[in-house]
Amino acid sequence: MTPFGQGIDAAWSALCEGRSAVAPCRTFDFGGFPTPFVAQVPDELFDVKNVVPKSYRKATKVMSRDIELAVGAAFEAVREAGLVTKAHEQGSVTIPPGRFGCHVGAGLIAAEENELTSALSTARSADGSFDFGAWGTEGMKNLTPLWMLKYLPNMLACHVTIVHDCQGPSNTITCGEASSLLSLGESMRVIGRGDADACISGGAESKTNLMGMMRQHYARRLAATVPGEDPAAVVRPFAADAKGCVPGEGGGLLVLEAMETAAARGATALAELAGFGASQSFCADTLGVEPEADGQGIVDAIEAALADAGMDAGGIDAIIPFGTGVPMLDAAERAAIAKVFGARAAKVPLITLCPGIGNCGAGAGAIAASVAVRALREQRLPARINCADAGGLDAACAPSRDATLRAVLVFTPSLGGQNAAAVIRSIA
Repeated sequence: MTPFGQGIDAAWSALCEGRSAVAPCRTFDFGGFPTPFVAQVPDELFDVKNVVPKSYRKATKVMSRDIELAVGAAFEAVREAGLVTKAHEQGSVTIPPGRFGCHVGAGLIAAEENELTSALSTARSADGSFDFGAWGTEGMKNLTPLWMLKYLPNMLACHVTIVHDCQGPSNTITCGEASSLLSLGESMRVIGRGDADACISGGAESKTNLMGMMRQHYARRLAATVPGEDPAAVVRPFAADAKGCVPGEGGGLLVLEAMETAAARGATALAELAGFGASQSFCADTLGVEPEADGQGIVDAIEAALADAGMDAGGIDAIIPFGTGVPMLDAAERAAIAKVFGARAAKVPLITLCPGIGNCGAGAGAIAASVAVRALREQRLPARINCADAGGLDAACAPSRDATLRAVLVFTPSLGGQNAAAVIRSIA
């Protein structure tokens, strides 16, 4: 699920064409923020009611936007994998429920403003100011029924597991933008130790709301734009004139499956999750707003993933970094790439996604992993936009082009300092 619509085909086509979904926000007035631009999934291209069984449509009323995105991505993952699950309401399921896991990365879901403020307004003192005591005794009672079940981060995995009857190991990971890659690593380990045959895994998040925008503003992630500026040209990863990012919404869920299980059911594996690594960066400010300048935490995650895959950096043919266009984040990623790849750092092509889809938070890593799989299948690099000179990295503007790709490195640092990296390899 990306701002280009539902499914990997829509995203891949747009990326290869060099399109951007960044535009003025259609749901909120962001006039008081540094930028009014976001990247949103168009309503006309996605309706959650179309991706759940008829018997489950009533439950969509208590789905936040983040949950909707995860449920939509799970629908696409199951369809692409050729699985029959409980969602089909007929036929024998492909994976026994007890052997089917689910790991979903989630962000800090932003409550819808009208629901929250309608309750807050009932907790005022005589002079009209907010009264915490009144909130605790009366105001909180005016939240809509099942309010918490709509906004708990674990509800993404909850709905996905119910719809598809995943009764195996399940977990929710909330580590900022690293969440979905960490979820892939969790599923990899669960399958590897024999506790599941397959898992739905990834993450999703919407940051295109007032709370999401405020968090990005205070974290100094937002690009400062001027009236009349072209939204499609705002996000410029690794460019000398990079000035920040814009919030996005989206996510990716993939089906991870043991090779022997896939072979037994006659499935065609698209790629191999060959290696995974994670680390924690040192955060001087304790919040991770300012990343390590030398990128050492990112290096640790990448090197762990390479070791897990039994490879060295020389075996990587392309890199998908976070690439937000936030100067201090780009600098840390640039330093990490230089440390890991040495003289090859300027020669390994980078795939940059944020200029097209913005910062999709907890969904970013899984979207990147999905793009990596498609790049390996197509033996092609998508186009890059908005960077005239990447200063020693192969990240400048370029059209989509054929490439020999055997292994792609995906890595995602996060606000808070958690880092995750994965090596995705073609299957000969």
